[in-house]
Amino acid sequence: MKLLRITLEGKSYEVGVELLDDGAGVSRAAGAALSTVQQVPHPMQPSVSPPARQAAGGGMVASPMAGNVFKCLVKAGDPVAVNQTVIVLDAMKMETPVVSPLAGTVQAVLVKVGDAVDEGTTLLQIEG
Repeated sequence: MKLLRITLEGKSYEVGVELLDDGAGVSRAAGAALSTVQQVPHPMQPSVSPPARQAAGGGMVASPMAGNVFKCLVKAGDPVAVNQTVIVLDAMKMETPVVSPLAGTVQAVLVKVGDAVDEGTTLLQIEG
């Protein structure tokens, strides 16, 4: 999640935006439109880490934002599908599902309910 500051008619607003892909699949028209928007980083916002890092045959699912682990819906050995909700985070009294970016088997769950996590913290490992 990125926090952006937008100024409209002299009034500034802070808006949270979820990045759905790395931009490689953005069309030229959309890319041109996006290039006109200037992102202003929030001074308290850490740099964004990708939600999953691919390793040979597997990956690690990272937290898209800072928050607390509210629910852990999988355990080691469980099969997971692409876009299956694996963890639910609680941030600012809102529940945010974290989904698996790949299909495979959960190798390790690295957090437990109640843990505080930062953006980019590895939550679990999946082997494809």
